[in-house]
Amino acid sequence: MVRRFGRELAIGFGAAFLSFLGWRGFNVVPVVLLIGVLALLFHLQLGGAIGKRFRVVNAGGDGLAATSITFDDVGGQEVAKRELLEALEFVKDIDRVKHLGIRPLKGILLTGPPGTGKTLLAKAAASYIDSVFISASGSEFIEMYAGVGAQRVRQLFSKARSMAAAHHKTNAVVFIDEIEVLGGKRGQHSSHLEYDQTLNQLLVEMDGLKIDDDVRVLVIGATNRVDLLDPALLRPGRFDRVVKVDLPDREGRLSILSIHTRGKPLASDVDLNEIARETFGFSGAHLESLANEAAILAMRQGKREIGHQEFKEALEKVMLGEKLDRRPGEAELKRIAYHEIGHAMASEITHPGSVKAVTITPRGNALGYMRQSPGDDKYIYTKGELEDQIMVALAGAVNEELAFGDRSTGARGDYDQAISIAREMVSAGMSSIGIVSPKDIPQKVFHEAIKEIISGQETRARQVLSCLCPVADRLSRMLLEQEKLSGDQLRAILAPALGSTLQKCVGE
Repeated sequence: MVRRFGRELAIGFGAAFLSFLGWRGFNVVPVVLLIGVLALLFHLQLGGAIGKRFRVVNAGGDGLAATSITFDDVGGQEVAKRELLEALEFVKDIDRVKHLGIRPLKGILLTGPPGTGKTLLAKAAASYIDSVFISASGSEFIEMYAGVGAQRVRQLFSKARSMAAAHHKTNAVVFIDEIEVLGGKRGQHSSHLEYDQTLNQLLVEMDGLKIDDDVRVLVIGATNRVDLLDPALLRPGRFDRVVKVDLPDREGRLSILSIHTRGKPLASDVDLNEIARETFGFSGAHLESLANEAAILAMRQGKREIGHQEFKEALEKVMLGEKLDRRPGEAELKRIAYHEIGHAMASEITHPGSVKAVTITPRGNALGYMRQSPGDDKYIYTKGELEDQIMVALAGAVNEELAFGDRSTGARGDYDQAISIAREMVSAGMSSIGIVSPKDIPQKVFHEAIKEIISGQETRARQVLSCLCPVADRLSRMLLEQEKLSGDQLRAILAPALGSTLQKCVGE
């Protein structure tokens, strides 16, 4: 109170003095500007930059770890949980660690795609070892003024220790999300050394963590770009454990769905196993959004339970976006129908039973789409499987050309997909140029290899679809009338033609 009164008195006296000088005819404008600039720099350096921009987030709202979040609340990451639990035992059983002379773990790095549960795992870890939990983002440490980031790092660790002491805890978890912003490789920012100074301060703080400290601080970092981190941060003695938090497999997705549908009234026709099978590539965040969107759809329709239809609609919404009010003209709709039927026919030819649905209803950035049933989770692909994927991607544009004599810009996304797959084939040694290093071969050679693969599958798609033009016409008319066809409706018309017409035309 006395300090605040003194500051206000000094400000009042200074203002009165400047007024007096102005009254006597002195030009006080430069003095006022200089005082304003100095006050702003002082505020950012010592006050506002530290106290306002940098925010400490407490998991439980009162400085305690969120006891409601445990490892049972994190689904689909059994391997990551096992690795993390093993590392946490060194923190939890401190007497045994001292007896065996084990150096305590100072840091655990969680790596993996966004939405896979890295933050949840960090909160569960804090709950497991009964510690306070402080969270910050890597971007909150970076400032244009030298020394501010380093001061924020010091404040973060000081805050962790003071919070733990205030709540009578011996452990504190400091969680730094997007740590690649704070811990990026040094020497890459030539304009100034603020990034490097901030990282240096983090390294100093981690080196200063000891087993005999009154409050033992464990640093948990999270990133999806581990390749950007400075090697000094990853060496033993700092981040001692690197835990991979990957996209969940089928069993993991089922576990996550069970967690996120807990407490939601599900109808008897809902099969979580089937939903888990159809959501290959979904992260935990995607699955949470799926369950939430299904519940919203049920509420919108006035239902008391969430049914299979709501999950089916929510799945398409999460994958592609909300339905759009815009409706293309009749000529555009006809072209879109032939395009999507081309995809669907090629998919059924290469993998019978793979088409789940095909529609011309606009959704997100797509004017129409063909949804495939993913089947079993796959992590490696053969050359033939990749060629089939390229053929299916190109079949939409090829069917347009067969029906109308030209193509449209609607196939641009398909071309990007086909080129990406072809690029992967060349890099994996599946092209005519054999095993190569993509970084070392000339760009023209790389381009020609991709072009050869694309051209071959384009010719294959044209040869197959040209034999089925009457079937494509019939299916496209049905799609225009109904706007959506199920995979069973498609196969009921396509299957008879695949037996005789296609073999006779292609000669297989």
